Amino acid sequence: MMYRDSDSRAPVTPQLSLRVAVMGGVALVMFGVIFFRLWSLQVLSGPKYRAEADNNRVREITVQAPRGRVVDRNGQLLVDNRAGYAVELDPAKMPKDSHQRSLLYIKLGRILQMRPRDIRERAHSEFLALKFAKATIKQDVSAPVYQYLLENQDKYPGVTVEQVFLRLYPRHQVGAQLFGTVGRITGGELKQKEYRGVPENDRVGQSGLEYSYDRYLRGLDGADRVQVDSEGNLKGEISVRAPTVGHQLKLSLDYNVEQAGQNAIASDEAAFVAMDVHTGEVIGMGSNPSFDPNAFAKSITESDYKALTSDSNGAPILNRAIQGLYPTGSTFKLITSTAALQSGLSTPDTVIDDPGQIQIGNIVFQNAGHAANGAIGLLDALRVSSDVYFYSLGAQLNNYKDHHQLQEWAGKLGLGHHSGIDLPQEYKGLVPSPEWRNALYRKLYKQDPNCLQNGTCRPWSIGDNVNLAVGQGDVEVTPLQLATAYATIANGGTVVRPHLGLDVEDAAGRVLQELSSPPVRHLNIDPTTRGAILTGLHMAADTPGGTSYPVFKDFPIPIAGKTGTAQKGGGRPDQSWYVALAPYPDPKYVVAATFEHGGFGVQTAAPAVAKILAVLLNVHLKAGQASGGTPSGVNLYG
Repeated sequence: MMYRDSDSRAPVTPQLSLRVAVMGGVALVMFGVIFFRLWSLQVLSGPKYRAEADNNRVREITVQAPRGRVVDRNGQLLVDNRAGYAVELDPAKMPKDSHQRSLLYIKLGRILQMRPRDIRERAHSEFLALKFAKATIKQDVSAPVYQYLLENQDKYPGVTVEQVFLRLYPRHQVGAQLFGTVGRITGGELKQKEYRGVPENDRVGQSGLEYSYDRYLRGLDGADRVQVDSEGNLKGEISVRAPTVGHQLKLSLDYNVEQAGQNAIASDEAAFVAMDVHTGEVIGMGSNPSFDPNAFAKSITESDYKALTSDSNGAPILNRAIQGLYPTGSTFKLITSTAALQSGLSTPDTVIDDPGQIQIGNIVFQNAGHAANGAIGLLDALRVSSDVYFYSLGAQLNNYKDHHQLQEWAGKLGLGHHSGIDLPQEYKGLVPSPEWRNALYRKLYKQDPNCLQNGTCRPWSIGDNVNLAVGQGDVEVTPLQLATAYATIANGGTVVRPHLGLDVEDAAGRVLQELSSPPVRHLNIDPTTRGAILTGLHMAADTPGGTSYPVFKDFPIPIAGKTGTAQKGGGRPDQSWYVALAPYPDPKYVVAATFEHGGFGVQTAAPAVAKILAVLLNVHLKAGQASGGTPSGVNLYG
């Protein structure tokens, strides 16, 4: 009997053993990776994913910090806040597909009662201005809209609703051009030093006082954490991080003076300034036509903005007190008097014959109304506003002592320069000089060699200086610049820096920081110069024949003042001016007003200044006292 071996398997070769070992090792490694991955997810990353899960039911709503309030020098409220909700689009969470985005705009438009095209354009413009930041589509939506969007965020991807504090202007049109606007910070602003650390979506001052004092008015945002269910329905509030309110800003403005000034200039495109001649504190500043800045609390439309900037509407957003550039008429004679006296060209007793006209070169310059004043000195020349007297000074100052003294003193007194007021976008103006005129002539001649013949260009001539001496020609001055020049003579030579900010306060009105505004410079004004000019201006307001005597003859407090009527040519109405210093002989205040179509200074601007002074000095005017007229024996163009 034969037996076979019962183990018929082939022997395991070394190669097979190696393969089995490799496969086992790979399997072990794979199981190890899976094990450690599960352990990492559950142990190490557990809190992270729990937080993400919580975020599916906990949402954070940014609570914008209220900006600080703005009050006048007596604590009267000028700018406040009110709560509202703003609908925004977050580009990171919006649909990437253009078709889906269009559907989103359509659905959102139904809720917000806006055209989808307007939503798209607004979002596009804001995304371009600040990449990756949210775009505000509509401000101040109703509570039902806010609640609906919050509870249905899954249907509106990328749409968020933020609680905001909107600016409230309880005085409406009074002082509207001063306060400025607030808006989302731009990409360019984020790069600026003063905005370092400001979040992308924060709102900052974009113009006016809101811009100048943004660092004080801007607060620190807070947040509300709310709980929603799996479907996005609001279930309740979890926690609140309260925002920090911005500081309160106290201004030098007196609301009563501001209101009186706004009412006084309401008849025309006009402006006024009332200022302390010693400190530069602006007590009142206004421009007409005005507007209600509450319109900017919401998302203003393009058509609304065009209406505010259109010349056909009088450009209500323009602050004519610092941006209106005008010829000054005879109010410039204070500058001419200063230049003549300080340069030594003349004295207060220098007499010039005024037969009613004077020939300079081949041009005859005449007094307004063809009045003839005879032999006249400075004081009477200011009283009756003799043009011939100042024409003569202008001609003599053209190259006196090899200098253009009139231009030099105009610049020293602040004309043709920024005053330094704490408002952005102030205009410089222009004091025409030989250098300016000749440079312009060369430029125009290069463009057209025939310009001299056809009258479109010319070099400087003595006639330019003659016109400048009475505030005519190419001169462009703002009301604030003219007020500053008058204040400099009134206070004895200090060129003040006009300012509106007084101090920064906490919510209870306690002063945290005083806002200093040091003077620009000090001029060595001879007391004789100051005394003579103030006396002449006082005579103009207080003695018969004075250019503003019909308005101020019965004013309860003595003043010094000067009328101005600037002829603009081309059939346009004359510009009406008046500048007053009060009380005389040691003025504390200067008030300047101008009307673009007001005609004679004594008829329009002087009565307006009288109304402002009455409130400023706390006096009462008699019935009809602050009305203009056409009195006989008065140089209406003075």
